[in-house]
Amino acid sequence: MVARNPDRCHHRPGGHVLRRTGRTGTGSDDSGGNVMSKTIGFLGLGHMGGPMAANLVKAGYEVHAYDPSAAAQEQAGKDGVALVETGVAAATGRDIVITMLTNGKLVRDVYAELLPVARPDTLFVDCSTIDVADAKAAAEAATAAGHRALDAPVSGGVSGAAAGTLTFMVGGADTDFAEALPMLEVMGAKVVHCGGAGVGQAAKICNNMLLGISMIGLSEALVLGEKLGLSHQSFFDVVSTASGQSWALTTYCPVPGPVPTSPANNDYRPGFATALMNKDLGLAVDALRANGVEGRIGELAAEIYREFNETSDGRDFSAIVTEVRKRSSGWAT
Repeated sequence: MVARNPDRCHHRPGGHVLRRTGRTGTGSDDSGGNVMSKTIGFLGLGHMGGPMAANLVKAGYEVHAYDPSAAAQEQAGKDGVALVETGVAAATGRDIVITMLTNGKLVRDVYAELLPVARPDTLFVDCSTIDVADAKAAAEAATAAGHRALDAPVSGGVSGAAAGTLTFMVGGADTDFAEALPMLEVMGAKVVHCGGAGVGQAAKICNNMLLGISMIGLSEALVLGEKLGLSHQSFFDVVSTASGQSWALTTYCPVPGPVPTSPANNDYRPGFATALMNKDLGLAVDALRANGVEGRIGELAAEIYREFNETSDGRDFSAIVTEVRKRSSGWAT
C-alpha cells in the first residue's frame, strides 16, 4: 500500500482549495470509513488506463479490469490487476466503474452494455476525453438506470499516469465527487471539481486546445531561433523564465536537450500521440462552432494537426516541430 501525497489537493467549484494534510495511506476517508474496501471495475487498460489501474492496486484497492487487447491485459496482470474476460464481468457487482476509452460513441455503447448489469447505485467514472454532449448523455443514461456518474478526464500524459501525478477535471454532483475523491487522489496529484455533468470535459477540451496552440507557437519560435543562430539551450534558458514561458517548453520541450524527459529525447515516442491531439482539437472545433465562439487560432491549430496526423507515423504531438522545420523555406536537409 502506498501513502497518499499529503501535498495533493483538490479544488471545489468557485476556486476554493482544500489541501489534504497528514494523510498516512491507512485507507480511511475523513469520516473514518474504509475507502479501500470499495471494489472497482476498470475498462480500458491502454497507455493511460493500465498505469492508472496499477496505481489503484498498489494503494490497496481491489480492481477487476478488462481490455480487448491481449497485450494490455497481460501487462495489467503483471501489475497485480485482477483480469476478467468481458466488460460486463468487470462492471458486475462493483462499487465504482472506471472507463478510459477512445471516443464518445464507444463510451455510450459501453454504458448501454454495462448499466443494466451493474449493481444499483454504482458510481460510473469516465476518464475518457470525449465531447461534452456525449459526457452529458452518458451521465443521463446512468441516472436513468439507477446509477450515478462523473466525467473525469485527465491531463498529464503517460508519465503522469505511471507516476500517479495526473490532473483530474471532474464534472458531476458534489456527493459523487466526494465519494470518488480518495480514489482519484491515488491516481492524480490534483483533482478539480469543475461543476456539473459535462463540465469536466469542457475543462479538458479548453485545456487541450490551448496546449495544441502553444505547442505550435513554441515550435515556430524554436525554428525561427534556429534560423537566427540561437541554440536550443539558449532559447530555453531565456524563454523558460521570461514572458513566453509555457508548460510546452518547460516540461515537454519539443527539441532534444533542454528537458531530458521530453519525448523529443526518445525519437518522439508518444507520451501524448499526435492522433490524440488531432482528436481533441476536433472536439474543440466542434465546441467552438456549436457555441458561436470566434476561434480562428483554435481552428487553425486543428487544421495543422489534422494534416500532420496523416504523416506523423504515430509520433508524439510535440513532433510538430519537425513539420514546421520541414515546411520552412530554405531549410537545409
